[in-house]
Amino acid sequence: MAQGSGQEEQTFNEFYTEVKEIEKRDSVLTSKQQIDRLLRPGATYFNLNPFEVLQLDCDTPLEQIKKKYRSLSILVHPDKNPDNQERAQQAFEIISKAYKTLENEATRKKCLEVYEEAKDRTDMMIAEKKKKLKKEGKYDGVPEDEPAKYKHAIYVMVMKLFADIERRRQQLEVRDMEERKRKREAEIEEEEQRDLQKEWQKNFEESRQNRVNSWHTFQAGSSSSSSSSSATAATAVKSKKSKKAKYTSFNPPKIKPETR
Repeated sequence: MAQGSGQEEQTFNEFYTEVKEIEKRDSVLTSKQQIDRLLRPGATYFNLNPFEVLQLDCDTPLEQIKKKYRSLSILVHPDKNPDNQERAQQAFEIISKAYKTLENEATRKKCLEVYEEAKDRTDMMIAEKKKKLKKEGKYDGVPEDEPAKYKHAIYVMVMKLFADIERRRQQLEVRDMEERKRKREAEIEEEEQRDLQKEWQKNFEESRQNRVNSWHTFQAGSSSSSSSSSATAATAVKSKKSKKAKYTSFNPPKIKPETR
């Protein structure tokens, strides 16, 4: 992990040195050089810092920021680069975004806070390094005692802090997207449940009359069957009574006394 971090810092330092050499070689960069500076591999890391994009110190007044933005935006404007319009448009958007960040008082203040935190962390790191060297009896100063290297150390820390901010922003964005997706899926599921409930209720209402009619038919059949049974039973009872009456009304003949 430490080895990977060391390699990353070495790559960063090499890139930084190369960029600064280009700037020293030509203080007023041409359109092509500016476009290459903003779009070269790894530049995304640097473009997170709006001061770096506009090649300004963090204590530059807003009026100077506006002037630098105008000069750079003219250099990379797509209309000024007809043979390279697509890349020029990308560079122009990067410069415009950086200017909008610094033009706004609130976002410019946040950027300045990054510089302040970078300075505090760098000072703390240097103090820890000195303390360790003194404890080991090896202290003979540190490279950051030189103003140029101290400034470079702060610069590196600034870039890392901007990268951390961007990483957190992306993580929050992904988390927010996942949360919105989860809520939407829950809403869809609720809608489907409501639709199913409505469909069930509709079918229930439509089949109610059929159930009522079936019940009435059943009731009518039961009543008819009961009436028929009652009539049959009544007829049977009446028949029995008639037979009984017939038998009970029979009078046997009287026996006459025998005469001699």
